[in-house]
Amino acid sequence: MTLQQGLAFGLIALTIGAFVWGRFRYDLVAVVALVLGLAVGIIPADAAFDGFKNDVTVIIACALIVSAAFARSGIIELAMRRLLPHLKTERSQVPVLTGAVTLLSMATKNVGALAIMMPVALQVARKTGSAPSRLLMPMAFGAMAGGMVTLVGTAPNIIVAEVRHEILGRPFAMFDYAPVGLGLTAIALAFLAFGYRLLPKNRQGAANLNAALAANAYATEVRAPEDWAPGSMSIKVLTECGEGDVRVMALIRDGKRRPRPRGNTVIRPGDVLLVEGEQQALEEFLGRSKLRLVRENHPIVMERSSEEIAVVEAVVGRNSLLQGQSVRQSDLYGQHGINLLGVSRSGYELTQHLRTAKLQPGDIVLLQGAEQSLPTALKALDLLPLAEREVRLGSVRKRFLPAVTLAIAMTLVGFGVVPVAIAFFGAAVVIVALGGLKMREAYAALDGPLLVLIAALIPVSDAIQNTGGSDLIASLLRNVFGGMPGVIAVGGVMLASMAVTPFLNNAATVLIVAPIGATLARQLGFNPDPFLMAVAVGAACDFLTPIGHQCNTLVMGPGGYKFSDYPRLGAPLSLLVLLAGPPLILLFWPL
Repeated sequence: MTLQQGLAFGLIALTIGAFVWGRFRYDLVAVVALVLGLAVGIIPADAAFDGFKNDVTVIIACALIVSAAFARSGIIELAMRRLLPHLKTERSQVPVLTGAVTLLSMATKNVGALAIMMPVALQVARKTGSAPSRLLMPMAFGAMAGGMVTLVGTAPNIIVAEVRHEILGRPFAMFDYAPVGLGLTAIALAFLAFGYRLLPKNRQGAANLNAALAANAYATEVRAPEDWAPGSMSIKVLTECGEGDVRVMALIRDGKRRPRPRGNTVIRPGDVLLVEGEQQALEEFLGRSKLRLVRENHPIVMERSSEEIAVVEAVVGRNSLLQGQSVRQSDLYGQHGINLLGVSRSGYELTQHLRTAKLQPGDIVLLQGAEQSLPTALKALDLLPLAEREVRLGSVRKRFLPAVTLAIAMTLVGFGVVPVAIAFFGAAVVIVALGGLKMREAYAALDGPLLVLIAALIPVSDAIQNTGGSDLIASLLRNVFGGMPGVIAVGGVMLASMAVTPFLNNAATVLIVAPIGATLARQLGFNPDPFLMAVAVGAACDFLTPIGHQCNTLVMGPGGYKFSDYPRLGAPLSLLVLLAGPPLILLFWPL
């Protein structure tokens, strides 16, 4: 072993040790490792920032933006609306929800797919009394399994494709992972449809600040548009659109207010309804009912402004200028350029016209305005903003734009018209440019720690290969697997990748193990492709801990899981993948 190899292995050992220790953030450990590699001379100065311009980093960043646009569009809720009422028991909920998130993770990044489907699952659990702990972990595992099917489904696939490009001169294509991925995904779904019974049932999910704020019930006004078909809907039918989560508090017609109108009252064009519900329920209600939110005086001008529009929640304090004032009296739009979208008043139901309701100390108001002018308005009115969270009520959603854009991008990649990085970068830009996502939301969708982790570790992992460390380890492994059937060697590489991933980020695992697997294949005289596939599968299948994969971390709090819950379901699933994976890989990628 040379001095350079010893330094490279020492750096990797320190990095892995810091990851396992968990005392410091992953991204901080990665950048410190990069600096140390530069300091000891195993990473050239001109290669220090190669990771930040690497296609892997670009693809993952753009996939996160596309996933956020999917979540924003509401197309998944629309597609599943007719199906959800039939999911009454865990026996039907688990396979349907897990299957849905699995399919979605094939088209976009698996973490984004899970983030899109989690609110749907929690809503189903709340309405049917099912335990979230029985639903969320199978969905997380399904998302990871589905991510194996396409290039962009999970970070390991993207990184392995880049390693293949460096070794063979061409990367794996978009659907090269599909034959193996679909087979293993089918096995995973079949197991999860019944295996969820291994999970604890009476486990309470951890409450978070966003959930607490989201529980505020807001009263807001909606209007039946002038092109509303007369007699097309009654109060009863409209209430059914709210699925029991939105209540009609009053009907305002021709300037007259009717508190709590009867169910058979027919809604006419121009009618104004005072409705109450949580923010998310109101947003879905507006989408289903085709009613329009009533804003003060200038409903559309602000949305055509070059400034981005934001919605914030604020509390009316005792010294606020709005105390004892109605919206009409305070002239919020004329004086401050903001609209009042809703009011939440604890312990009291508003049934009067929102513009004439006098605000009281303690009321929570939902305000809409230009992003730059809202802070000034809040200060002038002496309103206390609540903790920041995403509030979308009153904004326009592009339901089909993300899906159509992504389909075009994947088609172009599938036919080899453009590279993956260019296609997904273009898709992200088109979605933001056409209003599918605001720039602020696009920046928020970027997972900074993950991107920095990958970008910083790429030069560190290259150091192992550039110093000859990969050849050294591969030589040792050759002595172990030499003379054995190739399927055993492929299984050994998959097991190594699978064993390391629970303690590292899966992207870090691939960056370290993939070059070693490819070198081992060459020394054994085999095709590197099945070994790279084994690394990708092993790194993608982290079913044992909550820390190795973001999907597992994402469901830990809402599902109320403990560390020991993951191997209860994950250990048998990992064993199934380990047994079925190598033969399946060699079926499609021969040695």
